[in-house]
Amino acid sequence: MNTKFDLTIEPGKGFGGYWKELWQYRELFYFMAWRDILVRYKQTVIGIIWSVLRPLLTMVVFTLVFGKLAKMPSEGEAPYPVMVFAALLPWQLFSTVLTESTNSMVANANMISKIYFPRLIIPSSSAIVSLTDFLISFGMLLLIMFWYQFLPGWQILFLPIFLFIALIAALGAGLWLGALNVKYRDFRYIVPFMVQLGLYISPVGFSSSVIPDKYRLLYSLNPMVGVIDGFRWAILGESSALYWPGLLLSIVVTLCMITCGVTYFRSMERTFADII
Repeated sequence: MNTKFDLTIEPGKGFGGYWKELWQYRELFYFMAWRDILVRYKQTVIGIIWSVLRPLLTMVVFTLVFGKLAKMPSEGEAPYPVMVFAALLPWQLFSTVLTESTNSMVANANMISKIYFPRLIIPSSSAIVSLTDFLISFGMLLLIMFWYQFLPGWQILFLPIFLFIALIAALGAGLWLGALNVKYRDFRYIVPFMVQLGLYISPVGFSSSVIPDKYRLLYSLNPMVGVIDGFRWAILGESSALYWPGLLLSIVVTLCMITCGVTYFRSMERTFADII
């Protein structure tokens, strides 16, 4: 007698079950992260050079436009190029993680359509490549600070905290946009425009202290404002003042972003294999 049955493989149910399932697939996360790093840097020179050249050229342009032409003030005694590069580090990390996580689901369409695993692994693992770019650029920042004979203070110990906030903010937005990109492929064209616009409305080429006090808290609704201010405070030390109300607001917005991003991603996760 032949017995027929259907086997359905689906994401773990419940909040606790889902995160437990993610832990069980941690080796897949390591493999995919390592694969992305190899693809990015293996048998290439421009990949490593670009990690240094992109923020360096942006620093030069912003220094000329905002520092020399617009006469924007620097942070305390910090040299203007150092102040700009300190802001470019978190912004480059945010923009790269956002772009990579948005496109990661479509880029791994073959894997998604054939086997089951927690889909959250894909955009999360793509963030590791961005961390390698960050470390390379951070080394460049140290060389620039050495050139200007400007050394960081004890505040540098808090840099990993702001780095983590930047990752959470980028991943929160990336999960939401990545899920939308599976269904609406137009988002792969919208995201680069959003990143370019965000570069100019965030305090990268200028200090956020130039924003009038009555608008500064509202300006901090952009989560990268608090992150960039935090990076500058950690790297520039006493030369940079930390605006605590704006930082706390940016953290709240970041937590809302990651919560909404994970929730929406999970709600769409069951349909990825059907529509991708």
